[in-house]
Amino acid sequence: MAPVVRSLLETDLYKFTMWQALLHSHPGAQAEYVFVCRNRPQFPLAELKEEVERELDHLCSLRFTDDELAYLAGLRYMRSDFIDFLALFRFQRKFIRVEVEGDGLSIVASGPQVHVMGFEIFVLYIVNELYFRRLGHAATLDEARRRLQDKIALLREFGREPARDYPFEFFDFGVRRRYSGQWQEEVVATLAREVPDYFKGSSNVWLAKKYGLVPIGTMAHEYLQSYQAFGVRLRDFQTAALEDWVQEYRGDLGIALTDVVGMDAFLADFDLYFAKLFDGLRHDSGDPFEWGEKALAHYRKLRLDASTKRLVFSDGLDLPEAFRLYRHFSGRVMTGFGIGTNLSNDTGIEPLNIVMKLTSCNGQAVAKLSDSPGKTICKDETFLAYLRQLFGISAAA
Repeated sequence: MAPVVRSLLETDLYKFTMWQALLHSHPGAQAEYVFVCRNRPQFPLAELKEEVERELDHLCSLRFTDDELAYLAGLRYMRSDFIDFLALFRFQRKFIRVEVEGDGLSIVASGPQVHVMGFEIFVLYIVNELYFRRLGHAATLDEARRRLQDKIALLREFGREPARDYPFEFFDFGVRRRYSGQWQEEVVATLAREVPDYFKGSSNVWLAKKYGLVPIGTMAHEYLQSYQAFGVRLRDFQTAALEDWVQEYRGDLGIALTDVVGMDAFLADFDLYFAKLFDGLRHDSGDPFEWGEKALAHYRKLRLDASTKRLVFSDGLDLPEAFRLYRHFSGRVMTGFGIGTNLSNDTGIEPLNIVMKLTSCNGQAVAKLSDSPGKTICKDETFLAYLRQLFGISAAA
């Protein structure tokens, strides 16, 4: 069968934006990323080891094409020296290893951060596609297409509601947990053709390029987590990360992620300076209604007009939940909705809940203290306890 990875451009936009920022600010950082499956697969993922190894060999043979580099160079926030770096870049097989661990897969990428951080998205959709190649059958895509048409019908029904102050806009965030590359492409092409008033872009840069869509993304958890190990006072890691982002992008890519140590701790650092400079915030864990109300209360406290800001929701969304959030916050703030698995892997087969997260940087453990307890990630309990104490977070988080 054809290789899973079609292009080095087929990854989330925020991989490029974080990559550029870290190449400029901390080019010598060393990092480790670890693959985790959070749910029980229908067959042992260990059975995929040889196939995953072959796909990684293929990934490491690829380069960015001149056409792809020209596309990236056309994004105004991408700098010429980063494009030159990408022209020379190849993934190095020596920096990633795949092993069997019981019935599961152990996949670890470790080495210079600017050489290993890009593995994450490719590893996730390689494992996904290999997994679903075994489980899918002729009727699977028929069911997926039926569900997609149901979503389009929901959008058209929603369109009959009275107009509100700001439009409803959603984006495809589904590359990492997709059923297959072919299916994600069909979903994106169909939505772009059928509901262009609502569907406004994709995090998948290759698909955004191919279909003339806006590539969507700014930062992920790994960017802020890295600053826990970059030599700043630990209590100040968020402000240091945000400040470097501001200096790198000078007003572009202005949506900040809030849940690396929880929303409350984030807002304590998100002062008037940052609140003015950033266009808005992204939700990725915890109750989204409560989170949004906290964000609006914070803008009021700072005497900022929230109607000039945007709240982006991206945690396990489907369209009905996105509609509820849109109606709730309508008239008070602009919104956006990044929908992932429910777009790219809604087939009737239970999706894998897989991640590949940064666990250490410069030889030091880093942590994510999510607003959803099940998303907390750290392999050093002592560091985790210290981080909780420093930010006043209970052990239940």
